[in-house]
Amino acid sequence: MPGAFRWAVVIGMAGTIGHAQEHQHASPEQLGRVHFATSCSAAAQQTFDRSIALLHSFDFGRAIDGFERTFTEDGSCAIAGWGIALSRWNNPFAAGVKPPAQVRLGRDAIQRARAAGAKTGREREYIDAAAKLFDDADRIDQPARVTAYRDAMAAVAARYPDDGEATIFYALALAFSADPADKRYAQQLKAGAMLERLFAAQPDHPGLAHYIIHTYDVPPLADRGLEAARRYARIAPSAPHALHMPSHTFTRVGYWQESIDTNIAAAKSAREAGATGEELHASDYQMYAFLQTAQDRAARQLLDSLPAMVDRYDPAGNNGAAPPAAAFFAIAAMPARYALERGAWREAASLTPRSSPFAFADAITHFARALGAARLGDASAAQAAVAKFGPLRETLAAAGEAYWAEQVAIQEQVASAWLALAAGRREAALTDMRAAADREDATEKNAVTPGPLAPARELLGDMLMELKAPDQALTAYEAVLKKEPNRFRAVYGAAHAGAALGNRAAARLHFRELIRICARAEAPPRRELAEARRFVSAR
Repeated sequence: MPGAFRWAVVIGMAGTIGHAQEHQHASPEQLGRVHFATSCSAAAQQTFDRSIALLHSFDFGRAIDGFERTFTEDGSCAIAGWGIALSRWNNPFAAGVKPPAQVRLGRDAIQRARAAGAKTGREREYIDAAAKLFDDADRIDQPARVTAYRDAMAAVAARYPDDGEATIFYALALAFSADPADKRYAQQLKAGAMLERLFAAQPDHPGLAHYIIHTYDVPPLADRGLEAARRYARIAPSAPHALHMPSHTFTRVGYWQESIDTNIAAAKSAREAGATGEELHASDYQMYAFLQTAQDRAARQLLDSLPAMVDRYDPAGNNGAAPPAAAFFAIAAMPARYALERGAWREAASLTPRSSPFAFADAITHFARALGAARLGDASAAQAAVAKFGPLRETLAAAGEAYWAEQVAIQEQVASAWLALAAGRREAALTDMRAAADREDATEKNAVTPGPLAPARELLGDMLMELKAPDQALTAYEAVLKKEPNRFRAVYGAAHAGAALGNRAAARLHFRELIRICARAEAPPRRELAEARRFVSAR
C-alpha cells in the first residue's frame, strides 16, 4: 500500500505507564519517538516499538528483554527474533571479531524468527538480511558477512522506499562497514545524507541522532554531527548511551567541557542502571577531556574511582552499548592517559601491566611504559616494554583482528623510535617516528576510544624539539591541531616551538589558546600553563 511505511511516530514507551509515573512525581521514561510497522498484534506492536527505541540507543539488554516480551504477547511476531539477533550483535562500531558464543546467540535468534514464520515478505527480508551477520560464520569471515548484511539492507531499503526504518538500518550498515583507510569517507557521506534527510522530518528519532554522530565521528566530518550531538541527550535521556554519545562529536571538535558534562551524566546513568561497561567507557572519554583542560585533580579523582568500577564489572553480564572490548580498553587507557597527557614519564614507566581478554588493551600499558622509560633515557626499561608488542600483535593477526593488529604495530613503531632516540640513534629514531605518524594518519581511531593515547604526529613534534628542529616541530604540531583541535600537548608544543624559533606572534597565539582551553585548570597549574601565562603577560 502506498505510504504504508510513512513515519507515523509513536512514543518509544508505554504511554499509560508514563502518565502514571508523572502522577507519582517520577520521571517518565524518555526514549524518543519510533514506529516500526509490523504484522504483530496491537499489544505486541507497542512493546516492539519501545524495544526498537532501545535498540537504536544500543541499550541491548533492555532491548532483548523487550523483544522477548513481544514474543510473549504474540508468539507469531517473527520480527521480534530479528530484533533479538541485532541486539546480540551488540555495538557494530566496536572494532573486533565477535566471539563464537555471541554469534551462536544471534544465529539462534534468527532460527527462532524463521520458526515463528514471518507474515509479510518485508519482515522476512529483514530477517534474511540480519542472518547474513551470523550464518556460516565458521567458513565466512566477519568482514565478508558484514558486507553481505550491508548489501542485503540496501536491497530492503530499495524495495520499500517508504519504510524509513529500512533506510536507517541500511545507513547504519554503511557507516559501520566503512573502511577506516578510506579518506574520501564515501560510505559515511552517503549514510549521513540519508540520515540527515530523515532527521529533518523526524527530529525526535533516537536512532537518527545516534547514527549521525557515529557516521561523522572522523575529524573532517565532525562538524556535521554537532546538531545531532546537541539534541540526542534530550531525545532519549533514559538511555545511558544517549547521554554519552554527544561526547564523540564534542571530542572531535575540542569542546572539552561539553564532553565532561555529558559524560558525567552518562556515567551516573550507567552506574544506576548497572551498566558498568558503559560507565567505564564514559569515564575514559571524561578522563580524556579533563586532561585536555588541565583539570588534573578531577582527573585524579576519576582515576581513583577506577578500582571500584573494575570490581563491579562483569563482562559476562554485559548488555550495554559498550562491549567488553571497550570496557577493558578503558581500564587500561585511563591510568595511561593520566600519566602521558601530563608528561609524567616516571609514572608512565611505572604502570603495572595487567592481562585481559583483549591483546590491544594489554598493549596500552606497555606503550605507556615504553614511552615513559624512553623519555627518561632508560633504554633498558624501554627495550623490555617494546619487546612485549610482538607477541600481542601476532595474537591479534592470528585472530583476524587486522585493525587492532595495525594499531598495536603503530604503537610498537612509535615506542621503538623513542627507544632509538634514548639509545642515541637519532637518524633511525626520526625515520621511524615519521613513518609511524604517516601510518597513523592513514587509519582512523575506533569508537572505543576518544583518541590515541598520544598522537604519533604530536610525538614526532616532541622528538623534533628534542633534536633542535623547532621549525619542523611547529609544522607537526599544527598538523595535529587540524585533526585533533584544542589538544593540550599539541597547543603547548606549537607555542613552545614558536618561542624557540623567535616567532613571538605564533608563540603568543598558541599560548593564549592554551590559556583559553584551560580556563578551568586547577591549582597548582601545570608547568606548561604557568609558562603560557608568563609569556602572555610579558611585554
